[in-house]
Amino acid sequence: MRAPIALLLWFALVPVSAGAAAPAPLRVATYECPPFVVVDETGGYAGLSAALWDGIARDLGVDYQFVERDLVATLDEVAAGAVDIGLSCISITPEREKVLDFSHAFYETHLAIAAREQGMLALVANVFRDPGVLKALGIIFGLSAVIGGVFYALEHRWNDKIYSTKTTFGRFVEAVILGLLFITKGPFNYYEFKTLLGRTLTVLIAAGSTVFIASLTAVLASSVTLGRLQTDIRGPDDLAGAVVAAKAGSTSSAFLRDRNVTHRTYAEIAEMLTALDAGALDAVVADAPVLKYEIKRAREQGRLANVTLLPHQFAKQNYALVLPSGSPHEEAINRALLRFRESPGWRQALIDYLGETP
Repeated sequence: MRAPIALLLWFALVPVSAGAAAPAPLRVATYECPPFVVVDETGGYAGLSAALWDGIARDLGVDYQFVERDLVATLDEVAAGAVDIGLSCISITPEREKVLDFSHAFYETHLAIAAREQGMLALVANVFRDPGVLKALGIIFGLSAVIGGVFYALEHRWNDKIYSTKTTFGRFVEAVILGLLFITKGPFNYYEFKTLLGRTLTVLIAAGSTVFIASLTAVLASSVTLGRLQTDIRGPDDLAGAVVAAKAGSTSSAFLRDRNVTHRTYAEIAEMLTALDAGALDAVVADAPVLKYEIKRAREQGRLANVTLLPHQFAKQNYALVLPSGSPHEEAINRALLRFRESPGWRQALIDYLGETP
């Protein structure tokens, strides 16, 4: 009787054992956003964010599977609970936090602008459109007229060496030239002038001309720099009226919308930069490290030769993982994230993907 009873007990326990299946892998929605998420040749995922998530998953001992979504679909499916995690270069914003939760931030950056460089003629034209240059030129010609007029009044009857022409217009031109020489070169030797007052003014002007010329040079140097002249767009204030693009559903698009800047939206950063290089756009607004990486990679491939990343950065961004509101995984993920950010693996990932030394 013992054998049949044991057999019956075994059959009774089989359904119980089969019902205790391993937990289903976590579904992680992601999209390509180099260097944070990069799709490799085999279709696998690499990048800084992918390395972070892999470290968290190994720490927690959980299985997961990536599902490809774009930014908008990632946020929507996380908010609806259709996926467990959203992962890429996703910024924390108050609007997004109304419908989903964020992990601790793992990377801080800013928005930046990519613009198209201009040819030599456009660069020259930009010099004379620059407010700093125009102001400096106005000061130069204004002081030249004043100084030239004063010396003309004092000297034109007595000084045939400086005022040699016979016509009124010719002497007016000579007066302006004299004033320009005072402003740009410094004063003449005092003995060039015939009147005592003219010589005295020459000495007095000499005392201040060196400081004036040095200050004027500094103003012009700060205005006429290659970075400022390469493009008509120098910062966010210059985007109004330009043909601007941003990624659909991104914080850069929200930034432009909040400032009433009309702009086009694209699905991919690379697509926008190609349009910018071709002249279809004037500027692209996106996260600074993403633009920097895409432009660097394209230049290595011989592309985007006319595209430059402007040095001005604005609108601080913090990247994080996104989770459904009330996710049971949030606390464990945050603890594992903090541990991984203190690990050699994170420091190596920063070097590998961003070239940053922590």
